[in-house]
Amino acid sequence: MNPILQAQSTHKSIRKYTDQAIDADLLKQLIQAAQGAASSSFIQAYSLVQVTLPENRSKIATLAGGQKWVEAAPEFLVICADLTRVEYCSIEQGLGELEGNAEHFIAATTDATFFAQNLMLGAESVGLGAVFIGGIRNDPAQVAELLNLPKHVYPIFGLCLGYPDAEPDLKPRLPVDVILHKDSYDSSRCASDVQAYDAQMQAYYQSRSGNQKMSNWSEQTAAAVQKKKREHMLEFLQKQGFVKR
Repeated sequence: MNPILQAQSTHKSIRKYTDQAIDADLLKQLIQAAQGAASSSFIQAYSLVQVTLPENRSKIATLAGGQKWVEAAPEFLVICADLTRVEYCSIEQGLGELEGNAEHFIAATTDATFFAQNLMLGAESVGLGAVFIGGIRNDPAQVAELLNLPKHVYPIFGLCLGYPDAEPDLKPRLPVDVILHKDSYDSSRCASDVQAYDAQMQAYYQSRSGNQKMSNWSEQTAAAVQKKKREHMLEFLQKQGFVKR
């Protein structure tokens, strides 16, 4: 297996870091390399905010549900979908202001996500560890205020970066045969696929070296989506100029 495939298939979320700082030139190099990610029509509709102020780190950690690694990580970045430059171009070219189209929201969100995944993969390739922080969407309005985010920008998730001080177990992913459909989607196999994966994940949770528990994928997934609806997100996005039509 080549190094890229190896890195992709062995990703682990790292939440504990050493005190070693990340060299500023290395961070810039990682960001520049991450910009090689695919972009919808090359609009590059993303920005990131490097959060260094301890008080802001602390506030964001609390808003995210008490995730202390937001404060402790050598670097904490907030990945944002950003249409400000896109709107400027549109106005300058005589095509008017953006109108909050759902398509533009999707394009900006996917652009930012492709960039962020590239950044994480690059960081891991040089020995860094990372974890995405979706918890900043618990209160995106306060995060936006802290970071002075203008209209047409919204924070998608945070990213902690640092040199690992932990070695968590690797979670088994869904088998390829479960997520791969040929020519048409096969709904008939959903129940059997989930049940088989539940058995695999239950064995993993019981046998891993730390944080053992009696659970499975269905239980964890249902709780993740049904208890984190974040119903405030639509109103917030609309206030930021997204998803109006």
